[in-house]
Amino acid sequence: MFIGHFAVALSAKKPAPAIKLGTLFIAAQFLDLLWPVFLLFGLEHARIVPGDTAFTPFDFYDYPISHSLLTSIGWSFLFGGLYYFKRRTWKESIILCFAVFSHWLLDFFTHRPDLPIGPGMTTVLGLGLWNSVPGTIIIESLMFIIGIFFYLRSTSARDRIGSYAFWGLILFLIISYIANIISPPPPNMQAVTYAGFAQWIFIAWAYWIDRHRLNKHTN
Repeated sequence: MFIGHFAVALSAKKPAPAIKLGTLFIAAQFLDLLWPVFLLFGLEHARIVPGDTAFTPFDFYDYPISHSLLTSIGWSFLFGGLYYFKRRTWKESIILCFAVFSHWLLDFFTHRPDLPIGPGMTTVLGLGLWNSVPGTIIIESLMFIIGIFFYLRSTSARDRIGSYAFWGLILFLIISYIANIISPPPPNMQAVTYAGFAQWIFIAWAYWIDRHRLNKHTN
């Protein structure tokens, strides 16, 4: 899942307007921000297998540190705990904790059974939505539309940048999503690893947007 994770971050702005959108993006994508780091250092592994599922050619056969159920719970509490240590706000910290864990939940629905319970455990989970291209696109698109709706209900543009930057990001995410669907498989996992770091562009963009938008409850 791609835009579905960003949909969670956009939606979370409604119950947690004090949290920067960039921080929500980090939380919702936290597991996938860790994953390329672990790939780079050889701590986790994946391979390109065209046809592994109908939607994606990736075989995620070894990623228990970033994406197992138990470590995902641990990363969630760690992220929420660090935010609480910095801000001393329970509500926002709990929301960020759930935002991090939402990544695993969405992966559970989309992945074929390849999500391990924990490191060293052989039991794997996944409901396999990726085996249906139309189903994946419809569900993710609906989630993304709902996320945009809640974000726009929660914020308003302070200036032109606040409007143009937001819709520019939305357009860029949609184009990236379509490109991932129609493009041929990448040449190797090294390219995938480095592409994973490109997610920080979206995060920086989100922080920029927030500087040019107002929370509606403060207007």
